[in-house]
Amino acid sequence: MEMMKKMMSARSIQPKVLYYGTPVILLNTLNEDGTTNISPLSSSWALGNCIVLGIGLGGKAIENIQRHPQCVINVPSPELWGNVEKLAPYTGKQQVPEFKQHIGIHYHSDKYGVSELTPTESTVVQPTRIAECPIQIEAQVRHIRVPEHTSFMAIVETEAIQVHAHEDILIDDNHIDPQKWSPLIYNFRHYFGLGAQLGKTYRAET
Repeated sequence: MEMMKKMMSARSIQPKVLYYGTPVILLNTLNEDGTTNISPLSSSWALGNCIVLGIGLGGKAIENIQRHPQCVINVPSPELWGNVEKLAPYTGKQQVPEFKQHIGIHYHSDKYGVSELTPTESTVVQPTRIAECPIQIEAQVRHIRVPEHTSFMAIVETEAIQVHAHEDILIDDNHIDPQKWSPLIYNFRHYFGLGAQLGKTYRAET
């Protein structure tokens, strides 16, 4: 009993980040010259066809979607973590903001080249999709808001308008097999995959 109490005890902390385990996404947006920029993101959630993104200000992604409100939300699997990390030190913004320079971020125009990923044409939006990502969601940007309490980022509401999935993770025409699919998880700045299945909700259809 004493051991259980010790395990359940908690204390107040002040962590620098609160990335408590969220899927990584690679956000594709359209550059001025018609090429595609790729931005790794660790803040998103989905409900229905609405996918909400947290995007830092001062980068190329927010600049692009303000000018051209379309994007592709690519969801990588765990084995792509190295490709994701190759993108981390780079921005598509030629004039790198000072705060990004301080953390070692540099300009790179060819995000596909530096990440060793492959573009494939989208069907309803202009930015290309990433062929290696098992889930690729073409989306329309519907609303952008900068919260007063967190002025360094934007809350971006998007609507999924076309979903693509690798055939090897599908059960049938419209269901992804959770036994075959695992997102790449960003857990306090470390990369993880999913563990073993624990169970399923009563609403599961597969």
